[in-house]
Formats: sequence, structure tokens, C-alpha cells
Amino acid sequence: QVHLVESGGGLVQAGGSLRLSCTASGRTFIINDMAWFRQAPGTEREFVARIVWTAGTPYYADSVRGRFTISRDYAKNTVYLQMNSLKPEDTAVYYCAARSMPTMPYSYWGQGTQVTVSS
Repeated sequence: QVHLVESGGGLVQAGGSLRLSCTASGRTFIINDMAWFRQAPGTEREFVARIVWTAGTPYYADSVRGRFTISRDYAKNTVYLQMNSLKPEDTAVYYCAARSMPTMPYSYWGQGTQVTVSS
């Protein structure tokens, strides 16, 4: 099992920045990649970004590319999401996720952290 704990959400004005953190514990050696998803009220959960755990290769949704940066501290088992130039439409609960193989669904999830961007 892999246990994920997010932190760093909050309230910010449009144009501001926030950094989310997600720390993994347990059988972290099985992690292939970690990702951030988000879910706004009344919408489906959507992919935001992911990072290959060992290589550090990032991938982004078009809606956040150029504004958000995903990174990881391998030694601390922590993945970060630096969010800049935030927009009201970025308001959502942000979830950290992990999986053991790139062809598998994300099976490990954090509890979520609220990000609210005011206009």
C-alpha cells in the first residue's frame, strides 16, 4: 500500500500562486508515476499533471501548461505542484495520485486539498 497526504491548498486571488505538496509513505518503491487531478463542484475529476517518479519527466494538461509546474523530491518521497497565474477556473479540490505501472489506473489517492481562486 501507498499512503498519500496532500497539503498547501488555500484561498488566493486571481493571478496569485500556490504550491501543493504530496508526500508518499509505505511501499513507495512500487511507484511508477504520481499525478495531480482536480475536481470542481458538479464536474468530473480531471487530470492536471503527472511526473514519472524515477526519471522526473513531467506531463501537463493543456489547461495548465505554462502556468503549473510539477516536480518531485525523490529523497523525500514528495511531489509538488507549483501553480502560478491562477485563474478562478482553477478552483477545485486537488488530489494527489500514484500508480505502480503506466498502463494501470491510479489506485492510490490522497484526501484532497481545496484550492479557491477569487476574482
